[in-house]
Amino acid sequence: MAANTVESTNKNAPKSKEQANVRIFVTGGTFDKEYDMIKGELYFKDTHLPEIFELGRSTVKCQIRTLMMIDSLQMTDSDRELIKTNCARCGEDRILITHGTDTMVQTAAVLAAADLPKTIVLTGALIPYKFGSSDGFFNLGSALAFVQTLTHGVYIAMHGRYFHWDNVAKNYSTGFFEELDA
Repeated sequence: MAANTVESTNKNAPKSKEQANVRIFVTGGTFDKEYDMIKGELYFKDTHLPEIFELGRSTVKCQIRTLMMIDSLQMTDSDRELIKTNCARCGEDRILITHGTDTMVQTAAVLAAADLPKTIVLTGALIPYKFGSSDGFFNLGSALAFVQTLTHGVYIAMHGRYFHWDNVAKNYSTGFFEELDA
């Protein structure tokens, strides 16, 4: 289910009327899950990205837009089309997407097939940010650096590394993303 589209900016970034350097699209995933202690379930509320950028003291000019808040296992073809359409229509040529790790590569394939003249980096987390021991903080910071420096194309950024979209897979035994042609 798609959330209402919410936009915000990085509060630490310099104030100017220029267009944002990086567009960030939020799609949900483990990154943004919360834990309901009463029901013992994970659920979605709001994205944690503004809080993370503030805590990390990031000064990169970003425009954040929440497209949906779903687990990537529930992501449909129409959800991926929505992501692709937003990537194509936004004015920025540097795009970071937070995404669930289970189907991140599938979404990357859809974006690559669109052959957009943009740098698109997808990242996620294996542990929710609100748990305090999440890999999401590190993955987001790495992805933000990669999206600013890589050439146009579609990439996955996890565990401090970037991978070309068509040369990566999630290893479900270890929980790490790995190159296919290593």
